[in-house]
Amino acid sequence: MTYVAHVRPRWTDMDVYGHINHAKLVTLLEEARIPLLFEAAVEAGLEQLPKGIVVVRLEVAYKAPIVVSGQQLRIEIDLTQLRAASFTLAYRVHGGPSPDGPVAVTAETVLAPYDTVELRPRRLTPAESEFLKQGFADA
Repeated sequence: MTYVAHVRPRWTDMDVYGHINHAKLVTLLEEARIPLLFEAAVEAGLEQLPKGIVVVRLEVAYKAPIVVSGQQLRIEIDLTQLRAASFTLAYRVHGGPSPDGPVAVTAETVLAPYDTVELRPRRLTPAESEFLKQGFADA
């Protein structure tokens, strides 16, 4: 299943050409996943996951520029891989004059839970793995 988030780009997210800047797009991807990985995790009683998740790898492919127009972007997120110590999210960012416009950007992040006391990546707990499976199944 697909988790859908809507984020509104800000005027400051534009580059000189009026397109969303690459670094700002990466921030918008982060904003899209926060409600599920942090807010919903807290509501589910998971204390460690929201305390630390690091990006292990990030890949972004641009199919069309996204112009800041005051419209929200529709970002679809799928869990594509769940491993013992990491998980992979795939994104489809819809651009254009409506949030249901064509896919303008695809992206993928590999994320790992991070132990903020030991200062190192850690394994997902069984409850966290189940939360991730369920979070995308319920989307």
